[in-house]
Amino acid sequence: MITSGKSIGAQTHAAPMSEINTTPLVDVMLVLLVIFIITAPLMTHAVKIDLPKASSQLLEEKPEIISIAIDHAGKMYWNDTAIDIATAKTKLLTASQQQPQPEVHIRADKETRYQVLAEVMASAQNAGITKLGFISEPKP
Repeated sequence: MITSGKSIGAQTHAAPMSEINTTPLVDVMLVLLVIFIITAPLMTHAVKIDLPKASSQLLEEKPEIISIAIDHAGKMYWNDTAIDIATAKTKLLTASQQQPQPEVHIRADKETRYQVLAEVMASAQNAGITKLGFISEPKP
């Protein structure tokens, strides 16, 4: 029996669709368009605040760095020049009068007696040095 058209239940191999179904793409784009239309006016409103005015200044030159090294025997070195505690006190007084005040970095041997280190720190404080730091080596 010959029938016209497609027969029900017959297995026919149809060719793949040559057109892309754009309906889901259009649906998603319309949803995104609606979302952006609703949220866009909310982004234009801003809170009015009175911001403070700031004036910038030139950065000061970096201050001089004075290195005081103390070895295990208690000998002191001012920028790698050997000095005694009395000379260090007078140099610290002179350094504290400079503008900007220099930074004093103390490098002490780990075998240095604390008394020597305390004398140097007290001399720096009595001279009026405000920027005092310690130099150490990190653990390997």
